Amino acid sequence: MKEFCKKVSAVLKTIFGYGIMICLFAGGMTFFGYVAALIIGGPTATAICVFIYKKIIPVIVYVSSILVLLGLVAMYMNGEMALTAKKK
Repeated sequence: MKEFCKKVSAVLKTIFGYGIMICLFAGGMTFFGYVAALIIGGPTATAICVFIYKKIIPVIVYVSSILVLLGLVAMYMNGEMALTAKKK
């Protein structure tokens, strides 16, 4: 059972790593959307900013929250206690 948990944990950690990397990249790309809106100006810039704020940012937040939970599950399946205080 322990070997199975370690194998599943390795797969979950891989999914977590790539998923968080994609979320960070998408968050960084929103910066360029805001810069483009700043350069364009006018009602088009407003539409770009509203689209980014209402459509893209919530998806990034939800996906990254799910991935963090997935990462925590992977760590606990591997036997790592990430959110506990250890006595020395």
